[in-house]
Amino acid sequence: MPSRAPTATTSNHSESPRRPLSLAARAAIATGFVVAGFLGLVGLTMSQTIKERALSALHARLYNFAIAFITNTEINRDGKLLQPDNSPGSAPDPSFSQPGSGLYAAAVGDHGYHWESLSAVGRDFSFLKPLSPGEMQWGPIDTSMGRLYYFSYGVTLDTEHRKSVGLTVMVAQTEDQFEGENAVARHTLVIWLSILGVMLIVLQLLLLRWSLTPLRKVASDMSRVERGDSEQLDSQYPLELTGLTERINAFIDNEREQRTRYRHTLADLAHSLKTPLAVIRSQLESVSGEDAPRRSEVLDQVRRMDELVAYQLSRAATSGRQTFASAVPIAGHAEDLVQSLEKVYAAKNVLCEFDIDDGAVFYGEQGDLLELMGNLLENAFKWSSHRVLLVVKMQPPSGKQRPGLRLSVEDDGPGIADDKIEKVLQRGVRGDERVQGHGIGLSIVQDIVHAYQGELVVDRSPEFGGARFSVALAPG
Repeated sequence: MPSRAPTATTSNHSESPRRPLSLAARAAIATGFVVAGFLGLVGLTMSQTIKERALSALHARLYNFAIAFITNTEINRDGKLLQPDNSPGSAPDPSFSQPGSGLYAAAVGDHGYHWESLSAVGRDFSFLKPLSPGEMQWGPIDTSMGRLYYFSYGVTLDTEHRKSVGLTVMVAQTEDQFEGENAVARHTLVIWLSILGVMLIVLQLLLLRWSLTPLRKVASDMSRVERGDSEQLDSQYPLELTGLTERINAFIDNEREQRTRYRHTLADLAHSLKTPLAVIRSQLESVSGEDAPRRSEVLDQVRRMDELVAYQLSRAATSGRQTFASAVPIAGHAEDLVQSLEKVYAAKNVLCEFDIDDGAVFYGEQGDLLELMGNLLENAFKWSSHRVLLVVKMQPPSGKQRPGLRLSVEDDGPGIADDKIEKVLQRGVRGDERVQGHGIGLSIVQDIVHAYQGELVVDRSPEFGGARFSVALAPG
């Protein structure tokens, strides 16, 4: 018999749509945006507040420096202003004695008086104008040195001879120095707000996880029902989920009840049809003589009706892939089927070997499993010379609720030619007309595989050289 490539008769491939985000992911994203927006507004508000407070503190500090310089300014007997001491120890802040420190002081007064701190030497303070007694000026100003925050204060100083001398003192600080001090505060604020944001998100996720625990419990219980480990959702759920779980349980019970009623109805129909057909066949077989040719023709039609009824009932009774299917152990049913077939084909002395995974189960109706495995094994026993191999392997679930199943039956018979594979799988066709049978077994197998969204492949057995029928049921 020539070798051939595998032929698939039933396969189902579909591209699954993109899964929507989970409730936890949606809540996490929404919480992240809300927290980020809230903390951003808080950060802007606090940053503005910090800046205003820093400006207020700067104003107060510059005012105090100006008062300190005014206090240290003296007048001689001639009513002229004396230059203040520029030594580091006499200045209200050491920065005034450091050239280019960013903190400057200058003063102008009557009789051409002009004074600058050591830090202001070489700087341009042309914007400094004499002010009236009691007049003050405050604010930033753009200069050749950059932006300055300054405070100017005009006063009059009295001499011993009750003469008044006008004096205007100005104290200034560069914007870079001011912003540098604020940058530290803003950086600290950002760090603490970020830590607070992370803590809030983590806390929200923990609360969300705790809140969604009942939903995860429902999903877990549904998985147990789908795997056949439980008959119903039997846990205690919060009040908000009680109505949902009760309706799910009612749906499960109703589906199983309808399926059972349907199968019972089909069984009753099969019994009702087979009995009249058996009577008709019995009566026709007793007819002889001149009516023998007509009897043969009618018997052939009755036989075809019997085959048609058997096929259509088997096809209709196939449950197919079910959401809430029970797990049917395979090993025990395989042994029972093989024992029965060994008795039927005792004359051939067929040895059937098993390679079945421990705990291998079929998720579906027990009748479908027996029909599927029984037809494949019977076909192998019928065509084998002496050996048959049944292989059952469970496939990893790959994220699905239930594992997949691979079942194959091999024999050491003549095999099937390439040009006969599709024909053999058709209803009512036998591989050899000399071999007894209705020719519907493999077509029933094909219908069951299709109903369970599986794949049937026919090829040559690599070990025995005969035919190999392989069934693959994807994880569900």
